[in-house]
Amino acid sequence: MAKEISQFELNLAPERKIWSVMELTARIGTVLAVQFTNLWVEGEVSNCRAAQSGHIYFTLKDAKAQVKCVCFRNQAVRLKCQPEDGLKLIVRGSIGVYEPRGEYQIYVEHIEPSGVGALQFAFEQLKKRLEAEGLFDEARKKPLPVMPRCIGVVTSPKGAAVRDIIRILRRRFSNLHLMVYPVRVQGDGAAEDIVAALKYFSRKQLVDVILLARGGGSIEDLWAFNEEIVARAIVACTIPIVSGVGHEADFTIADFVADMRASTPSAAAEIVVRSRLEFQRHLMELEHKISQRMRYILLEFRHHLKELATHIGFRRLEDLLRRNRQQTDELSSRLGVALEGRIKRLRHRYTIAGTRIASFDLRAKIRALGLRLVQRSAELSMRTERLMVAKIQLLERLRLQLDERNPLRVLDRGYAICTDAEGKVLRAADQVAIGAEVNVQLARGRLGAEVRRKELPKA
Repeated sequence: MAKEISQFELNLAPERKIWSVMELTARIGTVLAVQFTNLWVEGEVSNCRAAQSGHIYFTLKDAKAQVKCVCFRNQAVRLKCQPEDGLKLIVRGSIGVYEPRGEYQIYVEHIEPSGVGALQFAFEQLKKRLEAEGLFDEARKKPLPVMPRCIGVVTSPKGAAVRDIIRILRRRFSNLHLMVYPVRVQGDGAAEDIVAALKYFSRKQLVDVILLARGGGSIEDLWAFNEEIVARAIVACTIPIVSGVGHEADFTIADFVADMRASTPSAAAEIVVRSRLEFQRHLMELEHKISQRMRYILLEFRHHLKELATHIGFRRLEDLLRRNRQQTDELSSRLGVALEGRIKRLRHRYTIAGTRIASFDLRAKIRALGLRLVQRSAELSMRTERLMVAKIQLLERLRLQLDERNPLRVLDRGYAICTDAEGKVLRAADQVAIGAEVNVQLARGRLGAEVRRKELPKA
């Protein structure tokens, strides 16, 4: 009875579930991922490290705790503020578990500075970093064309900036070509639109200069022109860019990297195109300068000519010419005499060479060489024939010796060659056992035999 009760108690015991470490870690990660999404956490950055893959790893801590964070590359490139050791930041993301180490961490999607002036801080941080890379250097900026044939405008088609630009360009130069690329200038996707416009103009090469324009607004409204991707697109563009963003007091990252900064969109249009009156005035100034320069040069030459005319060399010019004519006649006579003597010497040498050639009979030399060639050919033929006869005789002697030494000739006289099953020649009776198979090679044919009896030589 006691045994039955014990068995019943064992059946009532709860069944144990044994988890593997991987299963437990995965279950915890699932719970955290479901419970902690779109989480905002504030803390101080430490151990910040950027990997070669573009991912950023850091730790957020306060006085009593810390948590690891990771921002993957596709999110890091969109950050307005980059994490640095010692900064106090607010991050947004979700909680997950890194299973190989069993650590929970925040997968960061957004970062902003903690406190007031977050956008201004991000602006100063990006400005400092791009300036350190040399993107603001004047040496790398491209000069503006003096007279552009076509101007590209990157702005919103609905804003006042594009109307101001068109009005000023028509007033200053009515027959100028204009190409407007419509983009969003604030809000989500505005930076990507601006980058696409700059890449289009740079790839197509349809314009000589680009106006990047937008009217005034708050720092939030102008933030698309503070994005890093816009700054790098401006630097990479092969066409000169004039930025006219905001009012005179507004400065953006695009202003610092552009080839020329204008205080307003209207000022940008005035910088790019001079008015027709300005060109005419400039041409008149150039014409006046050229006329003055030409008069000065002519005056200098006239003065120099007067000095040369009063020089003693001009008064004796006729004497110099007569002397040069006489020297020319003397040199011509000497040259004629020298040429005549040279020709006589060459003719004499030619006559001597002709006599020598005539005395040298080439036909006799050819006949002698031909006869010598025939003699040498006959001698070579005789030697070759004697050598062939000697080689044939030697070959015949060797063939006779080989025939005499052929073991098959011995077999013709009644002898035989006996070998065992492995093909070894048998020379003694003790090399084979009774009942073994042997092969007998005769002069004509081969026999297979079995050993029935063997006699060993007497000692």
